[in-house]
Amino acid sequence: MSKIDDLIQGLCPEGVKVKELGDIAVVKTGQAINKTMIQNSPGDYPVVNSGKDPLGYYKNYNTEDDPIGVTSRGAGVGSVTWYEGRYFRGNLNYSVTIKEKRKIMNRYLFHLLLNNQNSIQALATYDGIPALNASNLKKLSVSIPPLEVQKEIVRVLDSFTELEAELEAELEAELEARKKQYEYYRNELLNFDEAQDGVRWRALGEVCKPTLNVRWDTIGDGIFRYVDLSSVSRDNNSIMETVVINKYNAPSRAQKIISDGDVIFGTTRPLLRRFCIIPKEYDNQICSTGFCVLRPNKEITLTNYIYYYIGTQRFYSYVEQKQKGTSYPAISDNNVRSFKIPIPSMTEQQRIVNILDKFEKLTNDISVGLPAEVEARRKQYEYYRNKLLTFKELEFSK
Repeated sequence: MSKIDDLIQGLCPEGVKVKELGDIAVVKTGQAINKTMIQNSPGDYPVVNSGKDPLGYYKNYNTEDDPIGVTSRGAGVGSVTWYEGRYFRGNLNYSVTIKEKRKIMNRYLFHLLLNNQNSIQALATYDGIPALNASNLKKLSVSIPPLEVQKEIVRVLDSFTELEAELEAELEAELEARKKQYEYYRNELLNFDEAQDGVRWRALGEVCKPTLNVRWDTIGDGIFRYVDLSSVSRDNNSIMETVVINKYNAPSRAQKIISDGDVIFGTTRPLLRRFCIIPKEYDNQICSTGFCVLRPNKEITLTNYIYYYIGTQRFYSYVEQKQKGTSYPAISDNNVRSFKIPIPSMTEQQRIVNILDKFEKLTNDISVGLPAEVEARRKQYEYYRNKLLTFKELEFSK
């Protein structure tokens, strides 16, 4: 039997009191604020409003040592927040302030509300902008065990939370180390002297074949998968999600035909580094004009060699020099194709590609494994949290 079981058996064997949230806490909305106000009066105090992260940092605060909040409107409606110290609570966040702090711990109520977050979200209305009425939130049933039980529950759950944060930090540090190692070897392996024997310097346009744009007026009623800029993951350089289009609903930017083995590079906001190799399932599909399509001439160069080279620091230094525009920077296809790269023998290209393939696999493996491991720990935490915060209700406790 655990310490919590012992405490429950000794202090509340018949069950615990269950009350409505409005009976044990004051639920109150924050003050109106917007991004313009924050920009005009920046400061040090985080603004807690409808999002998980602060809306910004303001010169004034309106809340101190009142950490529990619940998002009242927007996509995150019903989300439970915790902010310590001084901050500015916006009008899209309810404060949940305990009336008798000698009977209920802030941290206990936070964990309890977090455990009931789905129930809180179910109290909201979703006609138009999602909204949670304070009167509905106040009706939420909450279990109130003796203070000693609360303290032990908080100790256990805070330890879980801390361990989860430590694990996530360790995994992210490992991923970052792998990425830096991969980038270092990529830059070193693809670094050639201009006068090096057996290496020719050629423009990308010289070692890649011409590509075509689609002619929607000559196409029948066929459907295509459309690769937009947002389709390409910056984390693992692959296509994640696409939409199906035809000649009737195709966006104006849906113009470029892609083939298996092409390398596409995002020319709009190019320093975001959106690039990938087109896999077989996207052969003869369509991508946005926001990409430069590079179709390697297989007699001269390898697809993966081109792919790895446009990930180098040398390439992005060139892109930074050639891009134009401030709010919406872009580099032209012509400038991309004019970039000169070293072309060693096919045997040397293959050797480099084999090494970098292994490094990329190691990096991608941990990229995939990290969220899976964190999610597994989170589910474990949620399971124990639910077990710890499920009580036998004391008869007639309300």
